[in-house]
Amino acid sequence: MARARAHDPTAGPAVGNVRHVTPSFELDQDHLDLRTWVHDFAAEVVRPAAAEWDEREEFPWPVVEEAAKVGLYSVDFIVTQALDETGLGFPITMEELFWGDAGIGLSIVGTSLAAAGVRANGTDEQVAEWIPAMYGAPGDLKLGAFCSSEPDAGSDVGAMRTRATYDEAGDEWVLNGTKTWATNGGIADVHVVTAVVDPELRTRGQASFVVPPGTKGLSQGQKFHKHGIRASHTAEVVLDQVRVPGRCLLGGKEKLDARLARAREGASSKAGSNASMATFERTRPAVGAQAIGIARAAYEVALDYARTREQFGKPIIENQAIAFSLADMATSIEASRLLVWRAAWMARQGKRFEQAEGSMSKLFAGETAVRVTGQAMQILGGNGFTREYPVERMARDARIYTIFEGTSEIQRLVIARSISGAPIR
Repeated sequence: MARARAHDPTAGPAVGNVRHVTPSFELDQDHLDLRTWVHDFAAEVVRPAAAEWDEREEFPWPVVEEAAKVGLYSVDFIVTQALDETGLGFPITMEELFWGDAGIGLSIVGTSLAAAGVRANGTDEQVAEWIPAMYGAPGDLKLGAFCSSEPDAGSDVGAMRTRATYDEAGDEWVLNGTKTWATNGGIADVHVVTAVVDPELRTRGQASFVVPPGTKGLSQGQKFHKHGIRASHTAEVVLDQVRVPGRCLLGGKEKLDARLARAREGASSKAGSNASMATFERTRPAVGAQAIGIARAAYEVALDYARTREQFGKPIIENQAIAFSLADMATSIEASRLLVWRAAWMARQGKRFEQAEGSMSKLFAGETAVRVTGQAMQILGGNGFTREYPVERMARDARIYTIFEGTSEIQRLVIARSISGAPIR
């Protein structure tokens, strides 16, 4: 849909082990139109509903239905942005949507994580079959859920216990285990589940499976009542003798058998060969963009408040401490956006993340969101601590961005290993 003129951010002199980059992005009219369209939807539909659905802690079906009606929640939109040669369509969309509200925003885009799981690991035929089944159509909404984390295996993907065993006679896979922290878990029509097929190979012995709608043995476990992003449905998914056809193994059995054979022979693994990591690598810049949207929203509230709130006979923005805090907030947001855009562009161009740029973008943007929303609350003083102002909700929502899809500590581990080449633990 949209194209931007993007200078190659991998160009530039290398000094020592550090690659100096000079990214320069100039959005063309298509991208500007996309930003305006999503921003208007966020301002007119999402924001007015944010407080209500945060209080209700329920999936905002009416709002997602409105997103489907305008084409924001649809296969066509996802495909268009996936084909954007710059890679910037998704980050622009995420920032504006989450500027509206993070809980509702995640309800609208949560299915895209499952779609990314299919796209990262599936065949063209599987992509064509299952991604449309995750979205449905206006008046007949469908949802997708990506199920990777487990009660004892969050950051430690190698500790995964969910098992998939092959029934050759029936050409079926049998899944057993419990997944947790699954966005749309249990209420989704299509679940994408990662499971262990060869325990001895740990992370290299895992694969992804599609569990079609109505499959027996899949049920929702505990629904979580969260600190933030409350409108988004998060729950456990229980798999008890879940049988899926052989065609539901993403990538197919021939490809899986070949990969397992190489792993058993001790061949080095390629980046992205793990089913969960292949998905997260594609989504981290978009998650960083979500965090930027929250941070920007809180910054704008704080800036407007500082301009109009008077103390000692003058607006508090004339207080240097307040002005400097706002300056730091604005600078961090701009820096986060450049990191996210660079990583998204590199991913779309198939560039290798030599310095773990995807993790850098998610780490910096997530921590920026936590810091900026906290500063916004401080600028609003007592008002910022009440639900009369949205920064209280924004601060709660921001906190998850240093935790999910890889904690800040895990991002630092990925970056440290990348820049050092050392097996850091």
